Amino acid sequence: MEVKGLEPIFHTHLDSASACRWWSKETVAVVTGGNKGIGFAVAKQLAEQGLTVILTARDVGRGEQAVGTLRSRFGLRHVNFRHLDVSDPCSITSFASQFRRDFGLLDILVNNAAVSFNEINENSVAQAEKVMRTNFYGPKLLIEALLPFFRRSPSRGRILNLSSRLGSLTRVGDPRLKAMLESDALREEQIEEEVARKFLIAVKEGTWEGEGWPAHWTDYAVSKLALNAYSGVLARRLRAAEGKLTISVNCFCPGFTQTSMTRGRGTHSADDAARCGVALALLPPDLLATGNFYVAVTGPGGVSSKLTLTTTTSPTSSFTPSFATNNLRTAKMPSVYGARLTTFEDSEKESEYGYVRKVSGPVVIADGMAGAAMYELVRVGHDNLIGEIIRLEGNSATIQVYEETAGLMVNDPVLRTRKPLSVELGPGILGNIFDGIQRPLKTIAKRSGDVYIPRGVSVPALDKDTLWEFQPKKLGEGDLLTGGDLYATVFENSLMQHHVALPPDAMGKISYIAPPGQYSLKDTVLELEFQGEKKKFTMLQTWPVRTPRPVASKLAADTPLLTGQRVLDALFPSVLGGTCAIPGAFGCGKTVISQALSKYSNSDTVVYVGCGERGNEMAEVLMDFPQLTMTLPDGREESVMKRTTLVANTSNMPVAAREASIYTGITIAEYFRDMGYNVSMMADSTSRWAEALREISGRLAEMPADSGYPAYLAARLASFYERAGKVKCLGGPERTGSVTIVGAVSPPGGDFSDPVTSATLSIVQVFWGLDKKLAQRKHFPSVNWLISYSKYSTALEPFYEQFDSDFINIRTKAREVLQREDDLNEIVQLVGKDALAEGDKITLETAKLLREDYLAQNAFTPYDKFCPFYKSVWMMRNIIHFYNLANQSVEKGAGMDGQKISYTLIKHRLGDLFYRLVSQKFEDPAEGEPALVAKFQKLHDDLTAGFRALEDETR
Repeated sequence: MEVKGLEPIFHTHLDSASACRWWSKETVAVVTGGNKGIGFAVAKQLAEQGLTVILTARDVGRGEQAVGTLRSRFGLRHVNFRHLDVSDPCSITSFASQFRRDFGLLDILVNNAAVSFNEINENSVAQAEKVMRTNFYGPKLLIEALLPFFRRSPSRGRILNLSSRLGSLTRVGDPRLKAMLESDALREEQIEEEVARKFLIAVKEGTWEGEGWPAHWTDYAVSKLALNAYSGVLARRLRAAEGKLTISVNCFCPGFTQTSMTRGRGTHSADDAARCGVALALLPPDLLATGNFYVAVTGPGGVSSKLTLTTTTSPTSSFTPSFATNNLRTAKMPSVYGARLTTFEDSEKESEYGYVRKVSGPVVIADGMAGAAMYELVRVGHDNLIGEIIRLEGNSATIQVYEETAGLMVNDPVLRTRKPLSVELGPGILGNIFDGIQRPLKTIAKRSGDVYIPRGVSVPALDKDTLWEFQPKKLGEGDLLTGGDLYATVFENSLMQHHVALPPDAMGKISYIAPPGQYSLKDTVLELEFQGEKKKFTMLQTWPVRTPRPVASKLAADTPLLTGQRVLDALFPSVLGGTCAIPGAFGCGKTVISQALSKYSNSDTVVYVGCGERGNEMAEVLMDFPQLTMTLPDGREESVMKRTTLVANTSNMPVAAREASIYTGITIAEYFRDMGYNVSMMADSTSRWAEALREISGRLAEMPADSGYPAYLAARLASFYERAGKVKCLGGPERTGSVTIVGAVSPPGGDFSDPVTSATLSIVQVFWGLDKKLAQRKHFPSVNWLISYSKYSTALEPFYEQFDSDFINIRTKAREVLQREDDLNEIVQLVGKDALAEGDKITLETAKLLREDYLAQNAFTPYDKFCPFYKSVWMMRNIIHFYNLANQSVEKGAGMDGQKISYTLIKHRLGDLFYRLVSQKFEDPAEGEPALVAKFQKLHDDLTAGFRALEDETR
């Protein structure tokens, strides 16, 4: 290609060229990548010339800061900021739509935004794709989107693409490619196919060096090569389409400029380079050409001298020029720019930012969010508040923010993280206290020194520096693992062994497994190879909270959940893997039952979620749990906290975080279930969670259903409760685990027709209804035995048959006695107790025994705070045995000639046995099962002997 000698084309300052001043404040210029460097300087100098400038940037915060600087420091009022990420087609479409609405016509477009990631002589696939997407496809798509808005006028529209001499044809080693790019018949499709696409394929295959691509700064050079070629094709296309020059398309090389991309090195400043670029953008119409490549050159004085512009073009009008070094009047290109070309100051792309349009309590509406996903985690505002996308409409996203939104302003940045709200799972969860989005409260308190959680605080959920004792299974290199396989154990505490499992979505052949020793959560303990690719694993895994963890299969639950509360274990049992509801008004003892389950149930692990409860209650939990101990079968006393995880989300915390806390808790529970453990999750209370749904639904202006709750309340509750159950876990060794959900419900005024209670009762299998009147009589647990029920009784019959074959009949009789008492109470109020038949008097007395001395428990005593199941069975057996014997004696005595046996006589003669029945609850389980069973058996025998003696006396 023949190259003409370079000739200076512009020497005067713009201020002195008033005769050539064709622009005004009505002239509109768009500058991409304008938050710093050359782009910032170009925007500043164009604004100084009186143009209306639209400065764009991928980072909303920095873009707004740049515009603020131009306005406050330099007094430039006609500068506007608009968010634009040239690497994101959706962002370009959104920007074009905004531009049409806000400005309408365009005169000047300066494509400055560009990146360069790779080190010299090094290409990675991902980075090469980013560079090509930002440097070539981005400007191309933006030009095509804005072409309809260019003003057709004698002054001509101007497109100026900042490029580089690195995109010269002299750097291409493929003669065929050179010839194609020099041809006047070059088409845009050929550039995309033969340059952009083939280069990326070569990078992926690792053959780029042998195919004649530039040897240095390869990805950047090829992207500029493609941009240069496209600019030439576009210049010819526009001239041919219009029949005359109405829009000029030129490239401008600023030379070796001191910017962040060159780590501040260069022969001249960004202001110097921008001065040449602005001069070119504002050339008088009669001097304006198209299809040229302009270069900023340094005069004889070196860096201190003024820059001028030179141009080169080929006789064939092929835009991509070759450069002859001796023809270039510019400083010689340095051989080394530094060890690495720097990228922009942060790693996020521009497409990962939107901006706030509206704030309504915990709900924020953000624009510029095209490409975002439902339930994606975002960071809102300059304080980086945590939020989650809950609705998408076009490029607008509705976000529920999990922190206080006071102080958020319109146009504040919204950073996309491209991942859903997730929890960290690994050693260190047990014994920890988190908030609703798994931020560790102890760590935050220690670091902040404040009683309140600072806004925007970002603390890892699990300590990555703590060392854990890692013990791998008997596995070696070459062994195969699939998702869910347990490959190691970690000593978490003296109560729990933490089994380390492969994430459910992973598989492969072991290429490395760490030997026994101490490792942190950052250390690689496993490496798998699958389809030629190796992947490293630590003991830490993350999981999105709204996605249930996969299982091999669901199983029928057949083992009771033993709570230590007689009324629950004996009359209304649940199973390991069941769903339970505890509805009740304030003060009925929901929290007490939930805490008792956490302390004494036969679960291996407990997750306690305080969802929207009062701060004092959660403070009590946080104070009590670390001091509580449990006695193990071997006699050891261990802290309950060693098997417990607390998720504390009090009522004064942001309402949206309540909604997330339930999902955080159930995901942690599923993680331990997958190890083969039986997990109980206490949600106290789901009513507060539902109220959070109601508030957010109201902010979203959704159609309300009953009592203002959203119509999807029942569906949300069902999707939560269905994550309970007994399962066969994924992977090996074969194991089962379960998650039991106990949800406390707080219906206003104790009204069980409340929508939350109704929806819950249609889902759960066990209903422990609390009674305000029982609570007022200080009867705890205040479970109403007349309205409560359990649908697991049939499923548990095999267990009861094996444990005690008489228990099912005993329980049935006890329920009949309690129900009969309720029927008799109305009669007693009418005619008095003395008018009842002797059998009815016995029924009332037995029911009183059951109510006051069996169903009621004193949680503050060592003997009654926890009742083992064997004690519950024996106590009920003896009470029902008394009932049966008393009825038999009365019936026998009625047909005898001697003294009639009445209930009064029974109570008078057998008062000591009656007292022993009442005193059964005082037997302390600490004495051991054999001692207590012997005492209960003796009472049983004494009752039989006592009634036999009474019958003999009265004959």
